[in-house]
Amino acid sequence: MTLNKRGSIGLAALAGAVLVWAVWPATAEEKKGVALETIVQAQIAADKDAVESQKRINSLDDQAKDMLTKYNGLVAEAEGMNNYSDQIALQVKDQNEAIASYNQQLVDIENTAREVMPMMQRMLDQIDRFVQMDLPFLLDNRRERIQKLKDVMAKADVAISEKYRRIVEAYQIELDFGRTLEAYDGKLDGDPAGRTVKFLRIGRVQLMYQTLDGTETGYWDKEKKGWVVANEYRAAVKQGFAVALKQGAPELIQAPVPAPIDAKAASETQS
Repeated sequence: MTLNKRGSIGLAALAGAVLVWAVWPATAEEKKGVALETIVQAQIAADKDAVESQKRINSLDDQAKDMLTKYNGLVAEAEGMNNYSDQIALQVKDQNEAIASYNQQLVDIENTAREVMPMMQRMLDQIDRFVQMDLPFLLDNRRERIQKLKDVMAKADVAISEKYRRIVEAYQIELDFGRTLEAYDGKLDGDPAGRTVKFLRIGRVQLMYQTLDGTETGYWDKEKKGWVVANEYRAAVKQGFAVALKQGAPELIQAPVPAPIDAKAASETQS
């Protein structure tokens, strides 16, 4: 290809223009655009950092709230434990006072036992002697009651109060015998034939009997300590049976009554 001189000059001029454009510094608008883009990128990065910071702040805030909640819970729990501890302390104090009281009671019981046990033994001995010397009515029942009292007195697992209650109960039963009228069947002690008869107990004044066929009537003689036949009291004894069994109206009953004796003389006679 052939180029003329003008054409060569044209190409040279174009090349020079491109070179000039390549090395020509950026204009103010271009610089402004670059600076704006830099600012935007910086703002984006700052916003991103702000978001991350806000997330961290929120996380710390949540942690702080959790810690505050736990702290308040621990404070309330500690307060509850303190109140419970105060209650326990009061209970322990009360229990210590109760233990001290029980220990003192044990000492008192031991002292009381040393004083009461001999007294109860004397009471038991007295009621035993009394039954032996009394009218011989319901002897099996009364002797059995006394024997049970003796067995109870020998037991260590029975409280003193229970022993005393039973002795007093036995005294009450014996006391009631003196205020009642009673009719019952039983063996006539000392009878060679071992007959079963009907007994009439008039308080502790007299004990009388009558055979089942009504042919023999008698009474207990305290002085002779034996049975005496006294058929003259047959009608009176039948009348007494009717009253005791509530088959007749209460009325006076004729019975042999021993003459009263001086208590001092009786004591000397017994000794």
